[in-house]
Amino acid sequence: MADVTVKATRNGPYEVSGNFQILDAAGQPFDASKQTFKGKVYLCRCGQSNTKPFCDGTHNKVGFKHELKA
Repeated sequence: MADVTVKATRNGPYEVSGNFQILDAAGQPFDASKQTFKGKVYLCRCGQSNTKPFCDGTHNKVGFKHELKA
């Protein structure tokens, strides 16, 4: 089993759980401590979040719709 799991939620963000770091383009880690909820981090998939790369729920306001299927 993988140490990190990334799940595309229905019409919402990517849900990331496990032991991971999120790095910017320069390789510097983002502080995800305020963005963690029940051991998971949610990453923006709609492109409209004011807290990128983290989700702030804006996908609900803009009507983002997308379901990824494996």
